[in-house]
Amino acid sequence: MKYNIKFLIIVFSGVLFASCGEEKKETVKLIRPVKYETVGFFGGNKVRSFSGTSRTDKIIKLSFRNSGIITKFNIKIGQKVRKGQQLSTLDNVQARLNYQSALSSLNSAESAMNTAKLSLDRTRKLFEKGSTALSNYESAKNSYNSAKNSYNSAKQSVALQQEQIRFGYLVAPENGIISSVAAEIDENVSPGQTIATLNAGTDMEIFLGLPESVINEVSENMPVEVSFSSIQEKVFKGKVTEISPALDSNTATYPIRVVLTNPSEEVKSGMTANVIFNFEEGNKNTNQELVVPANAVGEDSNGKFVFLIKEEGEKTKVSKQVVTIGSLTPDGFIVKTGLSEGQKIATAGLQTLLNGQEVKLQ
Repeated sequence: MKYNIKFLIIVFSGVLFASCGEEKKETVKLIRPVKYETVGFFGGNKVRSFSGTSRTDKIIKLSFRNSGIITKFNIKIGQKVRKGQQLSTLDNVQARLNYQSALSSLNSAESAMNTAKLSLDRTRKLFEKGSTALSNYESAKNSYNSAKNSYNSAKQSVALQQEQIRFGYLVAPENGIISSVAAEIDENVSPGQTIATLNAGTDMEIFLGLPESVINEVSENMPVEVSFSSIQEKVFKGKVTEISPALDSNTATYPIRVVLTNPSEEVKSGMTANVIFNFEEGNKNTNQELVVPANAVGEDSNGKFVFLIKEEGEKTKVSKQVVTIGSLTPDGFIVKTGLSEGQKIATAGLQTLLNGQEVKLQ
């Protein structure tokens, strides 16, 4: 019996100690960290950067208009060329053979025409004396006209073959710089085959693609800023010059073109550029609607709500705020009522927050 009493005293003491320990744990206050954002207008402080590639505004693919083997090739990457400067030459073997053949045909046609002319003159004199019939005179006249037409055709053929020989010479169509070379001396090339690329433009442009979420905020002549990773601590001014109305299926973006308004020799074709758009300037006066992130809006039996973050002395608490929302934009929900600019709202873990709960900002 004494043993049982001692056992009960030990058990009761353990339970009492455990109860005291539990009461002690309940006094520890846990302050939950929350992420937040400040409520602002749709489009406000909206600065976006997109990457593109620089290139001159006029790029010419140089090629021959004839076929043959390259016998002279005076083209190098980075070479500055002048308009009319001869850059390369073909052997022109076939063109020269055709030209010689055309000359031979022209000589034959000229001889035939002269013979027909003499025959016509002789027949005319005989016809005028009454020594030959009219039919003979008409036949001689037709023969001369036919020979004359053949001569004119052969003459045009010679001029055409001379032009074909000229097509075997490649000259610079504009002043510029050679940016790439795609052929070598002794290479057999075809008409239209790219031999080299000439950057002939004076303006530097940036080509890039924009997603559909921002394309409607871009307009022609919109100012932008452009920076290059290869040109440190320099920002260039630019403006939008072209906007495609159709989506590029390969990149799923809308192609646009930006021209630098203060170009520099440091900017070279093919450089990677970062184009910075400040959409705030274009939307400040036209879009005065508040917007909150989609993950900051919750819903219960009373409707849509957000958790406002309020500072009460040294404490920070959340307060449930009923809101009326509008359409969903790429930036979040447009808020019609219940919030004002500059208020802070929680943006994560709404399901576990309680009205009036103390939190700390993260």
